[in-house]
Amino acid sequence: MLYIFLFILCILIFIFGMTIIRFGLFNLSANKLKTWLIKLTSTPLKGMLTGTFITALLQSSSAVMVITIGLISARIMTFPQSIGIILGTNIGTTFKTELITFNIDAALVPLAVSGAFLILFKNKKARSIGMLLFGIASVFTAMKGFELLAQPLTSMNIIHNFILSINDRIFLSLLTGTIITAIIQSSTAMTGIAMGFLTAGLLQLDAGIAIVLGANIGTCITAVIASIGGGKESRLAAFAHVWLNVFGVLLFIPLIPMLNEHANLLASRIEVQLAHISVIFNIATSLLVLPFAEKFGKMILFFHDSPPKKI
Repeated sequence: MLYIFLFILCILIFIFGMTIIRFGLFNLSANKLKTWLIKLTSTPLKGMLTGTFITALLQSSSAVMVITIGLISARIMTFPQSIGIILGTNIGTTFKTELITFNIDAALVPLAVSGAFLILFKNKKARSIGMLLFGIASVFTAMKGFELLAQPLTSMNIIHNFILSINDRIFLSLLTGTIITAIIQSSTAMTGIAMGFLTAGLLQLDAGIAIVLGANIGTCITAVIASIGGGKESRLAAFAHVWLNVFGVLLFIPLIPMLNEHANLLASRIEVQLAHISVIFNIATSLLVLPFAEKFGKMILFFHDSPPKKI
């Protein structure tokens, strides 16, 4: 039970770290983000580049989707404008996946101490930088926790048997990634957990890939929740986010054996291989849909914009 408690604590520390990183970056950029989202979405390509940049800056695709849905609800932005942003959020979110593969163990304590010190300042900029530093330290500390706890956790029969079962079942791995991500509201945290088990040699790479694909679907729940009560176009944007990831996952499932076989060409460390494959998935999915962004939007309208009932 102690190991389970510590594992849950690591998840909470990870999410806490990502949250205060986002707050720090958002405070530093002030309201410019909303201005960029509104102005730089005249074409799907511009929207995708804007969505990529802002998601990379905020370190959260869910945060950008919530902002976008809020702007649509306020009638400042339209659903067609959001298509490019949705494509961009999938690319921008890969930056944090790559970030957590770096080894900065020696810098964790200095980062945490300097971040905590700066947070005490009254100056908004200094406090925001402090949040950023302390958040980075929290995220990497949690990642180290995932790695260290993976072995003790799998000594428990129920978890050991579960890991073994998802190693042999791609769809169960996919479902696991989807459900856990929907619960913890962070695809990056789910990816971090998978990396911990991969590094410990307990999870096979193909199962890890399936978990990451499932995490991309699970993270859509935030946008769906944010769209409730926000009007028709807000719901359309949320559904577009869901369908983009579902289509991408369906496309990539048959490619998992090939990606698993050739992953060593991407990197030597297995957790870095998983991060790179996540990048490939998100970029490929968005670039494939980009030329058909208008038709993609029409498809969402066809499925989810039911005409009013005649009385």
